[in-house]
Amino acid sequence: MMKFRSDPASVRGSIAPVVTPFGDDGAVDHESLRALVRFQLESGSHGVSLGGSTGEPSAQSTAERIAAMRTVSQEIADRVPFLPGTGSHKLDETLEMTAAARDLGADAALVITPYYARPTQEALYQWYATVAREFPDLPIVAYNVPSRTAVDISPETVKRLFTEFDNFVGVKETTKDFEHFSRVLHACGRELLVWSGIELLCLPLLALGGAGFVSAVANIAPGAVARMYELWEAGDFDAARDLHYRLHPLVDLLFVETNPAPVKWLLHQQGRIASAHVRPPLTGPTDAGIARIRTLLAEGGDLTPQLAPVP
Repeated sequence: MMKFRSDPASVRGSIAPVVTPFGDDGAVDHESLRALVRFQLESGSHGVSLGGSTGEPSAQSTAERIAAMRTVSQEIADRVPFLPGTGSHKLDETLEMTAAARDLGADAALVITPYYARPTQEALYQWYATVAREFPDLPIVAYNVPSRTAVDISPETVKRLFTEFDNFVGVKETTKDFEHFSRVLHACGRELLVWSGIELLCLPLLALGGAGFVSAVANIAPGAVARMYELWEAGDFDAARDLHYRLHPLVDLLFVETNPAPVKWLLHQQGRIASAHVRPPLTGPTDAGIARIRTLLAEGGDLTPQLAPVP
């Protein structure tokens, strides 16, 4: 077990950040979650994540998140790397969920910058240093998503952590500031593992030496996203770029309204999850949003394997 934990540099390619399905009653739907993991494995995704922004973690209790981690870990069964999101705005919850991830066999923990409080760079350093010290045998990956957290972990802070802690191995960068990607890698060296969480920067990051991507579009076009990475690695840059541009309509579909509401609507329409339910404060797509989703699906839907036709 945990064959990837001891070699985090092997965690590369398309790491699919799956949604957390809920039933119409709002409870976590573990059966649909298992089906989504099987879909990812069958489609060739190189790894699976759970509990990033696409997974609605802030709308779930710690116990619910840990139970969902257990389900995903069991379904993966060590076939591909598992990188669950274990962060919260509270340190005790972050440590509890990271401990659970370690015990459930996760290969690395994806720890979001603490949101809402807007900590300083020194405070961010102390936060991640605490997590890294607590779990010396578990690779720690910072999750930088300033659009949702209101704080940006600086290249200098990443370098400090990467230098001081052997188990601080990388960053998931979900920022549209592409210079930031380059500055992080320049500061730390290309041994740092950097994944893009911005869909349209996934392919460009590979040119800088990135390890891959954690792209929400993998929820609906997992094979295409994985193939884009494989084509780049094989040196078939034109074919990789072709897929990048063909994915544009599906990327736009994700964000017609707040992610993951459009993705869940589509997955439900395709019969992959039992309900499109999103928890408050999110709501399902409006009628206008659904019309826009259908238009974009008509443009990029050939990359989306369907269990059942979308009516």
